[in-house]
Amino acid sequence: MSEERRLEVLRAIVEDYVTTREPVGSRMLTERHRLGVSPATIRNDMAALEEAGYIAQPYTSAGRVPTDAGYRLFVDRLAEVRPLNVPQKRAIETFLSEAVDLDDVLVRAGRLIAQLTGQVAVVQYPSLRRSGLRHLELVPVAPGRILVVVITDTGRVEQRFCELPVHPDGSGATVLEDASLGELRARFNAAAAGLRLADLPAAFDTLVESVGPELGHVARAVADLVVDTLAEETEERIVLAGTANLARSESTFELGLSPVLEALEEQVVLLGLLTEMSGDGVRVSIGHENRRDGLTETSVVTSGYGTDGDTVATLGSIGPTRMDYPGTMASVRAVARYLSRVLPS
Repeated sequence: MSEERRLEVLRAIVEDYVTTREPVGSRMLTERHRLGVSPATIRNDMAALEEAGYIAQPYTSAGRVPTDAGYRLFVDRLAEVRPLNVPQKRAIETFLSEAVDLDDVLVRAGRLIAQLTGQVAVVQYPSLRRSGLRHLELVPVAPGRILVVVITDTGRVEQRFCELPVHPDGSGATVLEDASLGELRARFNAAAAGLRLADLPAAFDTLVESVGPELGHVARAVADLVVDTLAEETEERIVLAGTANLARSESTFELGLSPVLEALEEQVVLLGLLTEMSGDGVRVSIGHENRRDGLTETSVVTSGYGTDGDTVATLGSIGPTRMDYPGTMASVRAVARYLSRVLPS
């Protein structure tokens, strides 16, 4: 029974400290919470929690504040993810569904998380390495020139002009009839069906070999252009929103705000962090669990998102360890779910 009561005392300390930003004393716990025991018993429980490393006294005669270990125990054993209310759910779905393209929907997702949590939002672009080719379009724009449009199954769109090579018989630049262009388009889309982008080069090589001499040289030019385009665009990208929200928590960071801001400016740091925390479900990394420079005084809450049950990227919220964990976890989970719904399928 004493362990369960001490967990309730820890829950009360975490919730009060997050709300008031002030160290929590036994008198406050007695007045604000119905713990069903005497102040002396609460003090004994706090002493036991402190000895176990779950709470600490920031200075003499002060109340107690949760440690990283205390927050971890709270998240693992005590935190109850609060579902968003109906208006919040409707607002999220409406806001994301109004996006005009992938860039817009990811920016909107970042703004939503930052607004809901009052912290920094980070949204990773779907990785091309984990994407598939949804459609390849070939559009004639001039004699001897076509526009190649590559659309991935996660909504990324890349457009490149392709100068058609000279016909093998030496008769000059190739001019494609609509029927020939349609046949080539159909062949490419059939060859790419169900494949990840990394598997396309081999599939396209087979396609080029199967095309007759009239279209083989054009097929090779298109295949090379698509492969080169995807190779250029493999750099991972992220959306960052709500950095200014950290100013409200500046006093929380013992080392100051500068290390956190410097870490947020390093895209490679954030990408590494999101990669470490990638996967299904909501994940929480607290304080010194974040080994990245500048982020050891922050907590990171993430969730994967994707299409058809396949996680293609990660989004999350970054804030001080003194954060509303249940609320942040609920917000990140909700935006990830709605983002998965509105991604192209």
